[in-house]
Amino acid sequence: MTTMLKPIFIILCLIYGIQLSAQVETPFDKKLFKEQKDQFKEAMNHIKEGDNLLFDPMIPRPRAAVIHYLKANEFNPNSSELNFKIAQCYLAFDKYKMKPYVEKAYKLKPTVNPLCSYLLAQAYQLESEWKTAIQYYNIFISSANTPDLQEHKKNATRKIQECKNGEMLEKDQARVWIDNVGPMINSQYPDYAPVISADEAIMVFTARRPDQEIMAPDGGHFEDLYQSIRYSGDWQKSANMGSPLNTKGQHDATIGISPDGQVLFLYINRKGNGGDIYTSLKEGGVWTKPQPLGKNINTSAHEPDASLSFDGNRLYFTSNKDGGFGEHDIYYSDWDTDKERWGEAVNIGNVLNTPYEERSVFIHPDGETMYFSSQGHNSMGGFDIFYSKLVNGQWQKPVNMGPPLNTPDDDIQLVVAGNGRFGYYSSYRQGGHGEKDIYVVTFLGPPKQPILANEDNLIASIAEPIKEKTHEPELVAEGANMAILTGIIRDKKTKQPLKASIVLVDNTANKVIAEFESDDQSGKYLVSLPGGANYGIAVKKDGYLFHSENFVIPEASGFKQYKKDADLKKVEVGESIVLRNIFFDLDKYSLRPESVNELERLHKLLVENPTMRIEISGHTDTRGGADHNQELSQNRAKAVVDYLVQHGVDKSRLEFAGYGESKTIISDGEIAAMKSKSSREEAHQQNRRTEFKVLSM
Repeated sequence: MTTMLKPIFIILCLIYGIQLSAQVETPFDKKLFKEQKDQFKEAMNHIKEGDNLLFDPMIPRPRAAVIHYLKANEFNPNSSELNFKIAQCYLAFDKYKMKPYVEKAYKLKPTVNPLCSYLLAQAYQLESEWKTAIQYYNIFISSANTPDLQEHKKNATRKIQECKNGEMLEKDQARVWIDNVGPMINSQYPDYAPVISADEAIMVFTARRPDQEIMAPDGGHFEDLYQSIRYSGDWQKSANMGSPLNTKGQHDATIGISPDGQVLFLYINRKGNGGDIYTSLKEGGVWTKPQPLGKNINTSAHEPDASLSFDGNRLYFTSNKDGGFGEHDIYYSDWDTDKERWGEAVNIGNVLNTPYEERSVFIHPDGETMYFSSQGHNSMGGFDIFYSKLVNGQWQKPVNMGPPLNTPDDDIQLVVAGNGRFGYYSSYRQGGHGEKDIYVVTFLGPPKQPILANEDNLIASIAEPIKEKTHEPELVAEGANMAILTGIIRDKKTKQPLKASIVLVDNTANKVIAEFESDDQSGKYLVSLPGGANYGIAVKKDGYLFHSENFVIPEASGFKQYKKDADLKKVEVGESIVLRNIFFDLDKYSLRPESVNELERLHKLLVENPTMRIEISGHTDTRGGADHNQELSQNRAKAVVDYLVQHGVDKSRLEFAGYGESKTIISDGEIAAMKSKSSREEAHQQNRRTEFKVLSM
């Protein structure tokens, strides 16, 4: 060897020697650290303190334990046992950090712990290295022969199937964008469990931030509720919601909110029974003190999730009480109007529930789409997010929403806006602001089919080309079949916001579906209207004439959002309103059955004001002959009067008149200037109307 090459050779040997030594097991034996007695003693104290925290039989505290273990690891990074303990800690609260430690533990000493290969397989599964994960799960299964490992052996077999599911699901990437909501909501601390109103105007979520000086037993901060308001399309800076929602020295967490954002559901454990569902109402611009739901919902078991239907009449929740199909199951309870309480809980069935965990149930405002998280079905690891559709009263087989929405880790608590285009959920992802962050999911819908060039068309006409088939998951959240009606209710003259009752009616069934209230501070209201119905909306308040609207939402209408402000008129002489839910067949004057609820509202108003005299008037559009329109409008007005008389209203209090086309709301000139046929038809519809006016009191 030449003199010039010797130094290079020596350097390479030194480097190689260091690398080899880095892989040599170095246990914490004082004989090996005779020259570092003080550092060794300090490191051993850290290990002892870490062990006390991690293996505390009352409350294991891995967050606190890992701090001590890492300090000991700085002194001696080549202990397989210490590296394994660090991996155990991270598995409990920050799984993506455990891989280098469990890898090192396994390389140093594969037998350091019977679960080492099991944890290593989990680390590879978390990074979607499916084949390597399966390899190490099989290694664990082949060596797990003692009785205490049989449950882990069973889980390893299940996790192998999860890896196979992951391989299949990765071939069908969902068309979604996933973006961090940003620092206005997320912090350096865990932020998760978002819930939103159907119009995305408000978000309430859970965070573990240092707003309380007291620390939780697990070493983290206590959970509190935070809120962000959306203004001009941007989320504003989140803020702690304070008392009475948040309490000192206790966990307070979000689990659900009503579509209109006026009813909040919380998870609170105040009885030591695993936790119950509480509810708070927004009154006078503030949230009321949370109250527990009744015994048909809350039991001695664990009830951690809740979601309210669009009409407020059904509550979906989860519980691990006895008698279910697995661990936590999905249940529902219907509101008993007579008893003013939630009825007996019903298990939703084994189409959705599995022998494993079902959590984070969310019923979309369309009334027919349910999102939930499950460890069963064809999960690719931990909890995956699934959806199911309600068809003819039966929930269909759940569909895994697939990557990138689902990962090998826990993916939970997805909520979807009324428009079906945006969802929010919490996830641990690289590049986030904190341990867990809240993300917005944009559902892109199906891809557009490419337009073939002329040459391609010619070839296709001769022989169908062979193409590789890809199957992207058909996500249901591509535009829900529903409408959202929002607006502000005010006094007509003063323009002051009013707290009023909004009654939602299925006109075809002549059935009141739900009743809501506008916010007493802002006057704002929100009503969800699932597709497939003719809806009547009535806004009512004592001392005011009611205001009515009509919406027909077809079965497959897509998503629409309407803004309808309602200025209520006080019951005074000369005031009039349009009765938008009085219906007649084309060119006829017999009342259709769908008119009953509107007629009954008018009847009730007259009963409540026994000296009131009114005029019922009929109006048409300008199409058709003027004489015919005059006669038709008069007969229609008379039909309304006849109904009221038949139901006990004195005839002397009623007058009727037909104005034909003489008092149109929108002129022919304005209609002619409208660009779309649908806009012109809607204008004609507004001109065809029935009104009533107060003549005297």
